[in-house]
Amino acid sequence: MTQPTTHHRDRGQSTVELALAMPLVCLLLCAVVQVVEIGRDQLAVQLAAREAARAASVAADPVAAGNTAAHRAVALRPLEVQITTAGGVVTATVRYRNTTDVAFVGALLPEVTLSASVAMALEPP
Repeated sequence: MTQPTTHHRDRGQSTVELALAMPLVCLLLCAVVQVVEIGRDQLAVQLAAREAARAASVAADPVAAGNTAAHRAVALRPLEVQITTAGGVVTATVRYRNTTDVAFVGALLPEVTLSASVAMALEPP
């Protein structure tokens, strides 16, 4: 007399487990994509601040030069650029509001405001 095997009862178990876990895996993947986008935009904001400070430090009109340089450096819009000069130092501060718009995750996360400041010695022309 042979023992009944349970092999037939376990058939399809891995498929059901995958179907149950797949929405969570997709949500985590979308969250990773959103974090990468925020990191990319932060790097762009830092680049815009560096370029704005560099241009403003050597220009006759630091505010106009800094604004122009920041907007030329990156494609992010709208950028908020603030140029201040005090004590022989020019400071460029750039802000950008990142909308969290990746599918599924965007509704769960609020918008993120990214900012960067760079200070350079003022070298008038």
